Amino acid sequence: MQLSIVIPLLNEAESLPELHRWIVSVMEQHQFSYEIIFIDDGSTDTSWDVICELKAKNPYVKGIKFLKNFGKSQGLNAGFKKAEGEVVITMDADLQDSPEEIPELYQMIVHQNYDLVSGWKKKRYDSAIRKNIPSKLFNWAARKTSGIALNDFNCGLKAYRNKVIKNIDVTGEMHRYIPILAKNVGFIKIGEKVVQHQARLHGETKFGIDRFTNGFLDLITLWFLSKFGKRPMHFFGLIGTFMFLIGFGVAIYLGIHKLITVFYFHQTAKLITNNPLFYIALTSMILGTQLFIAGFIGEMILKNRKITNLYYTEKEI
Repeated sequence: MQLSIVIPLLNEAESLPELHRWIVSVMEQHQFSYEIIFIDDGSTDTSWDVICELKAKNPYVKGIKFLKNFGKSQGLNAGFKKAEGEVVITMDADLQDSPEEIPELYQMIVHQNYDLVSGWKKKRYDSAIRKNIPSKLFNWAARKTSGIALNDFNCGLKAYRNKVIKNIDVTGEMHRYIPILAKNVGFIKIGEKVVQHQARLHGETKFGIDRFTNGFLDLITLWFLSKFGKRPMHFFGLIGTFMFLIGFGVAIYLGIHKLITVFYFHQTAKLITNNPLFYIALTSMILGTQLFIAGFIGEMILKNRKITNLYYTEKEI
């Protein structure tokens, strides 16, 4: 099979028939062998009924229905597990991504040997305040943090070599950072293609301004995991040791200062516990010890962890 087209969706019943017709038209025109995998992420409209109707008409349509809304990342991950095509295309179900881009994306993977090709919506038809301006800021931060020269990390239209999606786990809200996840496991040939962006025809966007706040927090998490995920002791152990040594040094200073006061100056020394520096030293040593233990436990978990993916699906066709 040449192509697997993975489409996560939430309440897109109006768009699905037209999207399906458009994809099938492109597939037949270019004589691709294909499958279309719809992932219904807990829709409350008739999206699943539409998918079942499409499946009845087209044997190349497959569907997964979640019991509730788990998010786009979990939808993509479920689709990736099911995908069998040589090249995997992801796209949104709202008709803002054009299936006409698929053949060229496929060619870039197969003939130009890219591991991953990300779409770039250079001209957008979204609100400047809600999406365009925050998106530019978000993409700038992602480029600086990851070292990947992409202009649009969050574009839903992407193409992957099959072995890429089989070697990454897209959890939480990490769908924005799939190129970074791919780079972290060794797939470094990442390209970009300018793609057509279209205005939404049906329904309304499922994402608010809060996705960018969450996106930046996820970016910090991903940066930390990519830098210290395999060696947590290098982060926690270093900081913990530094803090412990500071606290221990202050405690030694207080002890020497008291001895000099008593034996050299023959003065009555105040209790060390009356000195605020004592509590600073004590706190530093306790925090340093806890951080060091956290790093040690992290190393133990890495040695013994078993990654499992659990999807609460209601139906699958």
